[in-house]
Amino acid sequence: MFITGLCFVAVTAIVKFGAQDLPAAQAGFMRYLIGLVFVIPMIKPMLNAGMTRRHLTMFSLRGVAQALGVILWFFAMTRITIAEVTAMNYLSPVYITLGAALFLGERLAVRRILAVVVAFVGALIILRPGFREISPGHIAMIGTAILFAVSYLIAKQLSGELSAPVIIGMLSITVTIALFPFAYAVWVTPSWTEIGWMALVAFFATAGHYSMTLAFAAAPVTVTQPVTYLQLVWSTLLGVLFFAEPIDAWVVLGGSVILASVTFITWREAVLKRDLSSKSHPS
Repeated sequence: MFITGLCFVAVTAIVKFGAQDLPAAQAGFMRYLIGLVFVIPMIKPMLNAGMTRRHLTMFSLRGVAQALGVILWFFAMTRITIAEVTAMNYLSPVYITLGAALFLGERLAVRRILAVVVAFVGALIILRPGFREISPGHIAMIGTAILFAVSYLIAKQLSGELSAPVIIGMLSITVTIALFPFAYAVWVTPSWTEIGWMALVAFFATAGHYSMTLAFAAAPVTVTQPVTYLQLVWSTLLGVLFFAEPIDAWVVLGGSVILASVTFITWREAVLKRDLSSKSHPS
Protein backbone atom coordinates (compact mmCIF):
# COMPACT_ATOMS: atom_id res chain seq x y z
CA MET A 1 0.00 0.00 0.00
CA PHE A 2 3.00 2.29 0.58
CA ILE A 3 4.12 1.65 -3.01
CA THR A 4 0.52 1.98 -4.22
CA GLY A 5 0.31 5.45 -2.69
CA LEU A 6 3.54 6.54 -4.36
CA CYS A 7 2.33 5.21 -7.74
CA PHE A 8 -1.02 7.00 -7.57
CA VAL A 9 0.59 10.26 -6.46
CA ALA A 10 3.04 9.87 -9.36
CA VAL A 11 0.01 9.60 -11.67
CA THR A 12 -1.46 12.86 -10.36
CA ALA A 13 1.90 14.65 -10.58
CA ILE A 14 2.57 13.52 -14.16
CA VAL A 15 -0.93 14.58 -15.26
CA LYS A 16 -0.48 17.91 -13.48
CA PHE A 17 2.83 18.49 -15.25
CA GLY A 18 2.43 16.79 -18.62
CA ALA A 19 -1.26 17.14 -19.51
CA GLN A 20 -1.87 20.85 -18.94
CA ASP A 21 -2.19 21.55 -22.66
CA LEU A 22 -4.26 18.47 -23.52
CA PRO A 23 -8.07 18.44 -23.31
CA ALA A 24 -9.19 16.31 -20.36
CA ALA A 25 -11.05 13.77 -22.54
CA GLN A 26 -8.07 13.35 -24.87
CA ALA A 27 -5.61 12.92 -21.99
CA GLY A 28 -7.85 10.24 -20.46
CA PHE A 29 -8.25 8.47 -23.79
CA MET A 30 -4.50 8.44 -24.44
CA ARG A 31 -3.83 7.04 -20.98
CA TYR A 32 -6.27 4.15 -21.50
CA LEU A 33 -5.31 3.54 -25.13
CA ILE A 34 -1.65 3.17 -24.24
CA GLY A 35 -2.63 1.10 -21.21
CA LEU A 36 -4.29 -1.51 -23.46
CA VAL A 37 -0.86 -3.13 -23.82
CA PHE A 38 -1.35 -4.42 -20.26
CA VAL A 39 -4.61 -6.11 -21.32
CA ILE A 40 -2.85 -8.53 -23.70
CA PRO A 41 -2.37 -11.26 -21.03
CA MET A 42 -6.09 -10.98 -20.17
CA ILE A 43 -7.41 -11.62 -23.70
CA LYS A 44 -7.55 -15.40 -23.33
CA PRO A 45 -9.47 -15.35 -19.99
CA MET A 46 -11.92 -12.85 -21.51
CA LEU A 47 -12.55 -15.03 -24.58
CA ASN A 48 -13.09 -18.09 -22.37
CA ALA A 49 -15.30 -16.35 -19.81
CA GLY A 50 -18.60 -17.11 -21.58
CA MET A 51 -19.98 -13.63 -20.96
CA THR A 52 -23.72 -13.16 -21.39
CA ARG A 53 -25.58 -10.17 -22.82
CA ARG A 54 -26.26 -9.06 -19.23
CA HIS A 55 -22.52 -9.10 -18.49
CA LEU A 56 -21.76 -7.06 -21.59
CA THR A 57 -24.47 -4.55 -20.71
CA MET A 58 -23.08 -4.12 -17.18
CA PHE A 59 -19.54 -3.79 -18.52
CA SER A 60 -20.75 -1.12 -20.97
CA LEU A 61 -22.48 0.84 -18.19
CA ARG A 62 -19.37 0.59 -16.06
CA GLY A 63 -17.18 1.73 -18.94
CA VAL A 64 -19.32 4.85 -19.50
CA ALA A 65 -19.38 5.72 -15.77
CA GLN A 66 -15.63 5.22 -15.44
CA ALA A 67 -14.95 7.19 -18.64
CA LEU A 68 -16.97 10.20 -17.46
CA GLY A 69 -15.23 10.01 -14.09
CA VAL A 70 -11.83 9.95 -15.81
CA ILE A 71 -12.68 13.05 -17.86
CA LEU A 72 -13.75 14.94 -14.74
CA TRP A 73 -10.62 13.76 -12.87
CA PHE A 74 -8.25 14.94 -15.62
CA PHE A 75 -10.14 18.26 -15.73
CA ALA A 76 -9.90 18.70 -11.95
CA MET A 77 -6.17 18.00 -11.99
CA THR A 78 -5.60 21.13 -14.10
CA ARG A 79 -7.85 23.33 -11.94
CA ILE A 80 -7.18 22.55 -8.25
CA THR A 81 -4.24 21.45 -6.12
CA ILE A 82 -2.96 17.88 -6.00
CA ALA A 83 -3.79 17.71 -2.27
CA GLU A 84 -7.42 18.73 -2.94
CA VAL A 85 -7.79 16.11 -5.67
CA THR A 86 -6.38 13.41 -3.38
CA ALA A 87 -8.46 14.42 -0.36
CA MET A 88 -11.74 14.64 -2.29
CA ASN A 89 -11.06 11.32 -3.98
CA TYR A 90 -11.35 9.73 -0.52
CA LEU A 91 -15.12 10.30 -0.80
CA SER A 92 -15.56 7.42 -3.28
CA PRO A 93 -15.85 4.70 -0.56
CA VAL A 94 -18.50 6.83 1.15
CA TYR A 95 -20.60 6.97 -2.02
CA ILE A 96 -20.02 3.22 -2.45
CA THR A 97 -21.45 2.65 1.04
CA LEU A 98 -24.54 4.74 0.22
CA GLY A 99 -24.95 3.11 -3.20
CA ALA A 100 -24.69 -0.40 -1.73
CA ALA A 101 -27.50 0.47 0.68
CA LEU A 102 -29.71 2.11 -1.94
CA PHE A 103 -29.21 -0.26 -4.89
CA LEU A 104 -27.77 -3.52 -3.55
CA GLY A 105 -29.97 -3.82 -0.48
CA GLU A 106 -27.10 -3.74 2.03
CA ARG A 107 -28.03 -2.75 5.57
CA LEU A 108 -26.94 0.71 6.68
CA ALA A 109 -26.55 0.67 10.48
CA VAL A 110 -26.65 3.82 12.61
CA ARG A 111 -22.87 3.82 13.14
CA ARG A 112 -22.23 3.66 9.40
CA ILE A 113 -24.73 6.47 8.80
CA LEU A 114 -22.87 8.61 11.34
CA ALA A 115 -19.58 7.76 9.63
CA VAL A 116 -21.03 8.90 6.29
CA VAL A 117 -22.18 12.17 7.89
CA VAL A 118 -18.69 12.69 9.32
CA ALA A 119 -17.19 12.15 5.86
CA PHE A 120 -19.43 14.82 4.36
CA VAL A 121 -18.39 17.17 7.18
CA GLY A 122 -14.81 16.51 6.05
CA ALA A 123 -15.79 17.45 2.49
CA LEU A 124 -17.34 20.70 3.76
CA ILE A 125 -14.12 21.48 5.63
CA ILE A 126 -12.22 21.15 2.35
CA LEU A 127 -14.70 23.12 0.26
CA ARG A 128 -15.64 25.73 2.91
CA PRO A 129 -18.68 27.03 0.97
CA GLY A 130 -19.43 30.63 1.84
CA PHE A 131 -15.85 31.25 2.93
CA ARG A 132 -14.18 30.79 -0.46
CA GLU A 133 -15.15 30.26 -4.08
CA ILE A 134 -15.94 26.66 -5.05
CA SER A 135 -14.24 26.18 -8.40
CA PRO A 136 -15.30 23.95 -11.32
CA GLY A 137 -12.39 21.69 -10.31
CA HIS A 138 -14.00 21.00 -6.92
CA ILE A 139 -17.36 20.25 -8.54
CA ALA A 140 -15.59 17.96 -11.03
CA MET A 141 -14.00 15.99 -8.17
CA ILE A 142 -17.38 15.49 -6.50
CA GLY A 143 -18.66 14.06 -9.79
CA THR A 144 -15.50 11.95 -10.15
CA ALA A 145 -15.98 10.32 -6.75
CA ILE A 146 -19.65 9.54 -7.49
CA LEU A 147 -18.93 8.07 -10.93
CA PHE A 148 -16.02 5.96 -9.65
CA ALA A 149 -18.33 4.67 -6.91
CA VAL A 150 -20.88 3.63 -9.57
CA SER A 151 -18.08 1.83 -11.43
CA TYR A 152 -17.00 0.00 -8.28
CA LEU A 153 -20.54 -1.09 -7.40
CA ILE A 154 -21.00 -2.60 -10.87
CA ALA A 155 -17.65 -4.37 -10.49
CA LYS A 156 -18.78 -5.68 -7.12
CA GLN A 157 -21.86 -7.18 -8.77
CA LEU A 158 -19.73 -8.84 -11.46
CA SER A 159 -16.95 -10.07 -9.15
CA GLY A 160 -19.02 -13.02 -7.95
CA GLU A 161 -19.57 -14.21 -11.52
CA LEU A 162 -16.33 -13.46 -13.42
CA SER A 163 -12.61 -13.54 -12.65
CA ALA A 164 -10.51 -10.48 -11.80
CA PRO A 165 -8.53 -10.52 -15.10
CA VAL A 166 -11.81 -10.49 -17.06
CA ILE A 167 -13.21 -7.59 -15.02
CA ILE A 168 -9.99 -5.54 -15.25
CA GLY A 169 -9.51 -6.27 -18.96
CA MET A 170 -13.09 -5.39 -19.88
CA LEU A 171 -12.82 -2.15 -17.91
CA SER A 172 -9.77 -1.06 -19.91
CA ILE A 173 -11.44 -1.89 -23.23
CA THR A 174 -14.86 -0.34 -22.50
CA VAL A 175 -13.37 2.85 -21.02
CA THR A 176 -11.13 3.30 -24.07
CA ILE A 177 -14.14 2.89 -26.38
CA ALA A 178 -16.33 5.21 -24.28
CA LEU A 179 -13.65 7.92 -24.18
CA PHE A 180 -13.03 7.87 -27.94
CA PRO A 181 -15.95 10.10 -29.09
CA PHE A 182 -15.22 12.66 -26.35
CA ALA A 183 -11.52 12.69 -27.27
CA TYR A 184 -12.25 12.90 -31.01
CA ALA A 185 -14.47 15.96 -30.48
CA VAL A 186 -11.65 17.96 -28.86
CA TRP A 187 -8.59 16.30 -30.39
CA VAL A 188 -5.36 18.26 -30.73
CA THR A 189 -2.18 16.75 -32.14
CA PRO A 190 -0.09 15.68 -29.13
CA SER A 191 3.67 16.05 -29.03
CA TRP A 192 5.90 13.01 -28.53
CA THR A 193 6.68 14.38 -25.07
CA GLU A 194 2.97 14.38 -24.16
CA ILE A 195 2.59 10.85 -25.49
CA GLY A 196 5.54 9.85 -23.31
CA TRP A 197 3.93 11.42 -20.25
CA MET A 198 0.66 9.55 -20.87
CA ALA A 199 2.62 6.29 -21.25
CA LEU A 200 4.14 6.95 -17.83
CA VAL A 201 0.67 7.61 -16.42
CA ALA A 202 -0.53 4.27 -17.81
CA PHE A 203 2.50 2.50 -16.31
CA PHE A 204 2.18 3.99 -12.81
CA ALA A 205 -1.61 3.54 -12.75
CA THR A 206 -1.26 -0.15 -13.66
CA ALA A 207 1.59 -0.64 -11.19
CA GLY A 208 -0.50 1.02 -8.47
CA HIS A 209 -3.49 -1.26 -9.07
CA TYR A 210 -1.19 -4.31 -9.14
CA SER A 211 0.58 -3.43 -5.87
CA MET A 212 -2.80 -2.65 -4.27
CA THR A 213 -4.05 -6.11 -5.28
CA LEU A 214 -0.94 -7.66 -3.69
CA ALA A 215 -1.56 -5.65 -0.52
CA PHE A 216 -5.18 -6.79 -0.28
CA ALA A 217 -4.03 -10.40 -0.69
CA ALA A 218 -1.35 -10.02 2.01
CA ALA A 219 -3.30 -8.24 4.74
CA PRO A 220 -6.87 -7.33 5.80
CA VAL A 221 -8.33 -4.14 4.36
CA THR A 222 -8.49 -2.76 7.91
CA VAL A 223 -4.68 -2.85 7.90
CA THR A 224 -4.13 -1.49 4.39
CA GLN A 225 -6.81 1.24 4.41
CA PRO A 226 -5.13 3.63 6.91
CA VAL A 227 -1.92 3.56 4.82
CA THR A 228 -3.82 5.38 2.05
CA TYR A 229 -3.55 8.48 4.27
CA LEU A 230 0.06 8.70 3.11
CA GLN A 231 -1.23 9.65 -0.36
CA LEU A 232 -2.46 12.93 1.12
CA VAL A 233 0.94 13.49 2.75
CA TRP A 234 2.85 12.77 -0.48
CA SER A 235 0.49 14.84 -2.63
CA THR A 236 0.72 17.83 -0.25
CA LEU A 237 4.53 17.68 -0.22
CA LEU A 238 4.64 17.23 -3.99
CA GLY A 239 2.44 20.27 -4.53
CA VAL A 240 4.63 22.39 -2.27
CA LEU A 241 8.01 21.25 -3.65
CA PHE A 242 7.30 21.05 -7.39
CA PHE A 243 4.16 23.08 -8.16
CA ALA A 244 4.41 25.96 -5.67
CA GLU A 245 1.07 24.98 -4.12
CA PRO A 246 0.70 26.30 -0.55
CA ILE A 247 -0.10 23.87 2.26
CA ASP A 248 -3.79 24.26 3.05
CA ALA A 249 -4.40 23.08 6.62
CA TRP A 250 -8.15 22.90 5.94
CA VAL A 251 -7.59 20.46 3.07
CA VAL A 252 -5.34 18.27 5.24
CA LEU A 253 -7.85 18.39 8.11
CA GLY A 254 -10.84 17.65 5.86
CA GLY A 255 -9.01 14.81 4.12
CA SER A 256 -8.05 13.33 7.49
CA VAL A 257 -11.68 13.49 8.67
CA ILE A 258 -12.91 11.78 5.48
CA LEU A 259 -10.24 9.07 5.71
CA ALA A 260 -11.01 8.45 9.40
CA SER A 261 -14.65 7.92 8.43
CA VAL A 262 -13.72 5.61 5.54
CA THR A 263 -11.40 3.61 7.82
CA PHE A 264 -14.21 3.19 10.36
CA ILE A 265 -16.64 2.04 7.65
CA THR A 266 -14.03 -0.43 6.37
CA TRP A 267 -13.38 -1.74 9.90
CA ARG A 268 -17.11 -2.20 10.58
CA GLU A 269 -17.59 -4.12 7.32
CA ALA A 270 -14.66 -6.39 8.23
CA VAL A 271 -16.13 -7.03 11.69
CA LEU A 272 -19.56 -7.84 10.25
CA LYS A 273 -18.06 -10.24 7.69
CA ARG A 274 -16.04 -11.97 10.42
CA ASP A 275 -19.14 -12.31 12.59
CA LEU A 276 -21.15 -13.76 9.70
CA SER A 277 -18.33 -16.17 8.90
CA SER A 278 -18.09 -17.39 12.50
CA LYS A 279 -21.86 -17.95 12.62
CA SER A 280 -21.87 -19.94 9.38
CA HIS A 281 -18.80 -21.98 10.42
CA PRO A 282 -19.11 -22.46 14.17
CA SER A 283 -16.21 -24.26 15.86
